[in-house]
Amino acid sequence: MKLRRNLFLIGLLTALALVIDAPKNYPVNFSFFGRPISFVITSPTLKLGSWERDLTIKQGLDLRGGTEVILEADMSSLDSADRTDALESAREVISRRVDLYGVTESTVKTSISGDSHRIHVALPGVDNPEQALALIGSTARLDFRELPVATDSALYSDFLSTGLSGSDLKKASVTFSSNTGKPEVSLQFSEAGGAKFAEITGRNIGKPLAIFLDDYPLSAPVVQAKIEGGNAVITGEYTLDEAKNLAITLNAGALPVKITVLSQQNIAPTLGSVSVTKSLRAGGIGLGLVAIFMIFNYGWLGLVADLGLIIYALLTLAIYKLVPITLTLPGLAGFLLSIGMAVDSNILIFERMKEERRKGNNLRESMELGFGKAWDAIKDANIATLMTTFILYNPFEWSFLNSSGLVRGFALTLFLGIAISLFTGIFVTRNLLRASIIKDKL
Repeated sequence: MKLRRNLFLIGLLTALALVIDAPKNYPVNFSFFGRPISFVITSPTLKLGSWERDLTIKQGLDLRGGTEVILEADMSSLDSADRTDALESAREVISRRVDLYGVTESTVKTSISGDSHRIHVALPGVDNPEQALALIGSTARLDFRELPVATDSALYSDFLSTGLSGSDLKKASVTFSSNTGKPEVSLQFSEAGGAKFAEITGRNIGKPLAIFLDDYPLSAPVVQAKIEGGNAVITGEYTLDEAKNLAITLNAGALPVKITVLSQQNIAPTLGSVSVTKSLRAGGIGLGLVAIFMIFNYGWLGLVADLGLIIYALLTLAIYKLVPITLTLPGLAGFLLSIGMAVDSNILIFERMKEERRKGNNLRESMELGFGKAWDAIKDANIATLMTTFILYNPFEWSFLNSSGLVRGFALTLFLGIAISLFTGIFVTRNLLRASIIKDKL
């Protein structure tokens, strides 16, 4: 009964992966007994509330190309001491907009030359310049919102504008609490903004006052008392990096920077279609040779392992579409390397099975013991590789480690590949082998 349930789960996951992996609008035409057959294969679009995924493969600049935009920030209205912060604030807002839009593996960089302050944006997979400009070109809008008097809930959609905006805020900066020593964000308002803020906090004591940037909620601190003097502090369980990021995004509205477009252009794939085709061909030949080796060396065991690898590839591609993962050539290399790790696990298991057979155990016992004894070696090898992917991906943005998008793409695809290969190797292949054993003989 347990085996049947596991096989049903494997079949269900494989069927779902096939649906998700289906190409987008792929025409199929052929003849069957003289009758023409024609239809279009297309992957579905998933939608859950405001979340939507069109299930197309996202490709990086090296595989597909994209759009490059160079922006000039007008700093004429700002003091020299504030210009660097303003440029970094604008970069942070643009980067966040790009992330929210769903463009991954993008690059957003700043450059300063004399009085010129520029932002360079490269967007893989976006080949419409107008779309890119609509995404990144407008000035950040900061505003403070309160709950209506008759409303007891605290949903962000219930908050209404107070009229206090980024134009009333002079600057946000990171400070440290004199009581706890924890990071907090200090706000400094203009004279008119300070008067507005005193009135707003006076009527919202004990209630949250929400801060929105580009209609996106940043924070909703509860007002403890009427705040006068034009200064305020946002407290919370912030890490230093979180407090810095909040100050940067607040300054994006507090230091309004006019953005103008200097240039825009479409970027061709840096590798070229010929290089990509050859790379994929080489990967396919390599995988084919691995599959033949497994069958030649292990017989029907190798055939079952190859079936497990096919399921692994289907599941991996489905997850790439769901996340979504932006595929670059280093990312494809990580995917192929993870397949090699999966094959390595199968070889360890099969060799342990052979050892158990030589001891006189029957086939079913040898399989169970082989999986159990190989697990320690498989676990240690994969944990070591997973630690390497963590260092290469650098999720905490440590300055002494890598921050390259291409290297991170390689690390992410390798991480996902190893995690899925552990599932297919230990769960899928094991249950397929259990189902294939009918009699106790090799």
